[in-house]
Amino acid sequence: MTALASPPRSPDPSEAAEHAGIRRLLRPLVGLVVPVSAVIAALAVGAIMLLALGANPLSGYKALFVGGFGSWDNLADTAIKAMPLMLVGVGISIAFRTGVINIGGEGQIIAGAILSTVVAIGLPDVPRPVLVPLVLLAGAVGGGIWGAIPGALKAYAGVNEILSTIMMNIVAAQFLSFLLQDLLIEEGAIRIQQTERLSENADLPLLPGGTRLHLGFLIAILVAVLGYFLLFRSSLGVRLRAVGHNPDASRYAGMAVKKSIVQALAFSGACAGVAGAILVFGSESHRLIGEGGAAGFTQNAGFNGIVTALFGGLHPLATVPASFLFGGLLTGGIELQRELQVPAALIVALNGVVVVFVVASFRLRGRLQSWVDAGRGGGA
Repeated sequence: MTALASPPRSPDPSEAAEHAGIRRLLRPLVGLVVPVSAVIAALAVGAIMLLALGANPLSGYKALFVGGFGSWDNLADTAIKAMPLMLVGVGISIAFRTGVINIGGEGQIIAGAILSTVVAIGLPDVPRPVLVPLVLLAGAVGGGIWGAIPGALKAYAGVNEILSTIMMNIVAAQFLSFLLQDLLIEEGAIRIQQTERLSENADLPLLPGGTRLHLGFLIAILVAVLGYFLLFRSSLGVRLRAVGHNPDASRYAGMAVKKSIVQALAFSGACAGVAGAILVFGSESHRLIGEGGAAGFTQNAGFNGIVTALFGGLHPLATVPASFLFGGLLTGGIELQRELQVPAALIVALNGVVVVFVVASFRLRGRLQSWVDAGRGGGA
């Protein structure tokens, strides 16, 4: 007599819910562990470089940590370095999640700085409570326009946005140099590429605590929060992310894909433009300075902000701690160099190694998160 086949066991709802809960916990854990491991691996390579120069890596990394986070003044300096990285990182997150790659942060920072400077020069006597928001808004508009141009070129002419945003960086740098050669240059016997001291009414107020930290820090945090609500708590964000996931399906569903591409790069550029305004009106000189080249003004935040965004998993809020990490590396690197008397090129190389490892880990993190989402991480 043949045995009757037992019917397939129906899935247990409580077991499925448990596995889903495990996956929800594992996914952010993977997003944190992978980039942190990448930084640790990069620091291990940096330790080898320090040993090759006859320096003690433990002493060096202690100086690095103390220089970046060892006191309130150091924390303030780290926060100042982190601000433009945070703002650019938020903008990069918006663009990348829409499926477009913005390499134009440098140019967008410059465009925002130029327009905000023009507003301050044209309206020097406007009261401070009005002029400060005006220059920040002008920075956002300048950067937004500079981002929208390659967005429109991609959407309506098929121009690759990587190429166009890089070229726009060059155009912005040359335009800055042109303006500071004559039109905006400070009048005087010594012709230095800088504007006059801008109106005090446009200065970003210092925050309490007796440090150099100013209102730009709170502005950067606010932009990160707004970026989060834009992407994940608004209908516009749903459309932008849908276009990023599948532009063809989005187009079939009736979404304006071309418009979304322009919007994403405009938003991305606006965030970088605010960073440009903060670099001008939060600086100690309160001038737009082009001496030393465009990179001397932007501090390479347009490129380092990309790494910050990747480290934060392209999430606007996660760019906040990520920017502090990289800001600490920049600030602490000065102390490391002073403590161990190593060449400045080593600090640049160490930052470069961190960048390479973090960028290289991004694909691995995506694969691991996909593996978790498929259910294997929860035992399914």
